[in-house]
Amino acid sequence: MCSLLNTFSWQEVRHHPWRHLAAVLAVMLGVALAFSVHLINNSALDEFQRATRTVNGQPDLEVRAVQGDLDEALFGQLAGLRQVALLSPVLEAQVLLRTREGRLASLRLLGLDALVLPAISPSLMPMPFPGRGDDRLAMLLPERAFLNAAARQSLGSGAEQLELRMPDGAARQLDIAGTVAAAGPPLAVMDIGAAQALLGRQGRLSRIDLRLAPGTDREALAQAIRALPAWTPALRLAEPADEAQRIGNLSRAYRVNLTVLALVALFTGAFLVFSVLALSVAKRAQQFALLGVLGLTARQRLRLVLAESLALGAVGSAAGLALGLALAWAALRLLGGDLGGGYFRDVAPPLRVDPAATLAYGVLGTLAALAGGWWPARAAQRLPEAQTLKGLGDASGRGGRLWPALALMGAGGALALVPPILGMPLAAYASVALLLVGGIAALPWLIQALYGWLAPRLAGRLLPLMAIERARRMRGTAAIALSGVVASLALSVALTVMVASFRESVTRWLDVVLPADLYVRAAGAATGELAPFDADFVAAAQAIPGVVRVAPQRIRLLQLDPAAPTVSLLARPIDPQAPGDSLPLTGPTLSAPPGRIPVYVSEPMLSLHGARVGGTLVSLDAAFGLPAGRFFVAGVWRDYARQFGAIAISRDDYQALTGDGAASELSLWQAADADEARIRQALDGLARVRLGAADALEIASTAQLRAVSLRIFDRSFAVTYWLQAVAIAIGLFGIAASFSAQVLARRKEFGLLAHLGFTPSQVRRLVAGEGAAWTGIGALAGLGLGIAVAAVLVKVVNPQSFHWTMDMLLPPGRLAALCMAVIGAGTLTAWFSARAAASQDMVLAVKEDW
Repeated sequence: MCSLLNTFSWQEVRHHPWRHLAAVLAVMLGVALAFSVHLINNSALDEFQRATRTVNGQPDLEVRAVQGDLDEALFGQLAGLRQVALLSPVLEAQVLLRTREGRLASLRLLGLDALVLPAISPSLMPMPFPGRGDDRLAMLLPERAFLNAAARQSLGSGAEQLELRMPDGAARQLDIAGTVAAAGPPLAVMDIGAAQALLGRQGRLSRIDLRLAPGTDREALAQAIRALPAWTPALRLAEPADEAQRIGNLSRAYRVNLTVLALVALFTGAFLVFSVLALSVAKRAQQFALLGVLGLTARQRLRLVLAESLALGAVGSAAGLALGLALAWAALRLLGGDLGGGYFRDVAPPLRVDPAATLAYGVLGTLAALAGGWWPARAAQRLPEAQTLKGLGDASGRGGRLWPALALMGAGGALALVPPILGMPLAAYASVALLLVGGIAALPWLIQALYGWLAPRLAGRLLPLMAIERARRMRGTAAIALSGVVASLALSVALTVMVASFRESVTRWLDVVLPADLYVRAAGAATGELAPFDADFVAAAQAIPGVVRVAPQRIRLLQLDPAAPTVSLLARPIDPQAPGDSLPLTGPTLSAPPGRIPVYVSEPMLSLHGARVGGTLVSLDAAFGLPAGRFFVAGVWRDYARQFGAIAISRDDYQALTGDGAASELSLWQAADADEARIRQALDGLARVRLGAADALEIASTAQLRAVSLRIFDRSFAVTYWLQAVAIAIGLFGIAASFSAQVLARRKEFGLLAHLGFTPSQVRRLVAGEGAAWTGIGALAGLGLGIAVAAVLVKVVNPQSFHWTMDMLLPPGRLAALCMAVIGAGTLTAWFSARAAASQDMVLAVKEDW
């Protein structure tokens, strides 16, 4: 076998280097895209988790509140437990700092006990600047802060003071006393007592980290902790593993789906390998037959072609791994770790290479090439040696039976109904694969059915009839040639429908959630946790000339499940008689029974937290210290802004429960004749008086928010557009290779047509008509399969991955353009291939048969 590869196969590569290089490039590109996406996502996730670990330290257990703070009294009671070896109190707040450019940026402020930091969180241990008289006591002094590298970079290396905007909007200044080693986004550390005084949260803690004594029974300790007098149902015990799982869950769906989309290029690359090898086998058919006569068995011919595909795959995979490393390195250097999803926007990770993943992607590329070479290898195996040596070839163009194709598509439809596996739509991905394979397997039947109906209607037109009849009678061959076209077009159609459906659903959602004219929040308050607007500020905003109405909204983050991402609680004006006026509801609502508080949950709450309309939210009851069953789920609404769930509650009910009258955001309606610029100026003036700075606010109109939201959407799917373009390009190249193979194998047929009186022009038109007929049926099949796959993506993969639903939309213009591009490319390729064949002396093509 090795000798045949060195002589027979290598000579083919030498004579047609560009054709084989194209197959290598297709595998290389598919492997490179998938591998680079994996490297970028994993490097970003690893860096994000590492930064979180350095900030959170290495405790054995954590005590947190579902929302807000916990009572400091619990700290003393925990210290009395013999199983607890060390305690570290933590107070945390998200504030704003003024950078050296004068803008406001987010800063994480931690209040800690310096005496226990070396044992639990050494990376947060303050390191005072040398040469100061208070070096040893700097951490214990009030109004002293220690910054990490990211915060120092934001301020400039020479900064000595830190200007902060507190959660209530007040401005404060701290002296920069030193640094901390913690990595990650901007961070400031100070003494916990000083932090409590600065934030006005005396006697309150965000969490308590516990280091346990050796040999402690964690279950017994958990029971002892829950029996403490200061323990309430609003508290949670969590382990560091829960935090790691929560961080992974934040971006897992996005990472998995992006990797699957990247593999689309490799999937279509396998069909390009098929096309190139099919061309090669067709050209060398008589050589294979001669080898068979000389003793090479059919099985050895199969192994020879598979070895050729293995060589192409191995070379392409090796090159793809190298290119993927380069792409990942460049992307991390230029773009950071974010590929558009926004999960790692502030992360700048170094490149981390996993040897196991490298080997897996290399093997995957090789297997894809082997899969692409299987059908050409089988064709070489089945060659009728005597007929091939005479130039008659294989006349068995019929396809197989229909029932296997129907069985595959039926199995694909059944898998689409399977719930998520390990939190991911694995069965749905298998459903997509089976639908594609089953649909391609049904191509011979589709060709026979459609062109069998069309042939009698073209009886009076010779060239179209011949094109249709050849496709119908050689339907097995046509189906094999069209498989790559159908696969790439189907996936392109599916991605086009999915993205268009999602964008249209987001646009309609924005129409409902942005009813006001202006929206106001604290500058830099990306999380919405800051609440600088008190009742007086809201009243003053309402009194601005031209403002008709002001609707405040308070946003709180709830840790309902320690292993799950936080859930947003939105306290906003909601009319219980018409909640659909302020929320994009997905269905009918229920009225809350007397004595119960209605809440409206977003779609992710159904799958992630088990909420249902008419049911209760026990974890939310516990968060507010209420008896179980007090909250009533009155309806479900659509929210594309918060992937992991949101709960909307009437602002009046929220204030009655908490007494919290502050607001995180304001929505303003202005009069028809109002001057928006004057209203903005008045708001800035109000911020200068009440918040201490005219630039303390971010003010945006509805049009601006819509534009920003759609720009973020397009950026999130930018990678999808590129992957789709690559798949289409590979598929179109497959068309060219397929028709080149067909024309090359039919030179004697064209010679016979010349003997029968066909001119070169008629031969070119005939082959171009065949190209249109073949790619026309391929476009029809690809369109139908693509819509079926899109239905799985929209209705199954999307809800199981991101936990929200969308309306399915078919963009006719873009789908028609895709189909016409495929048909046009196939027709032109066939015409150019026939032109090359017809330019030679067609009569001499049958010389050896004279």
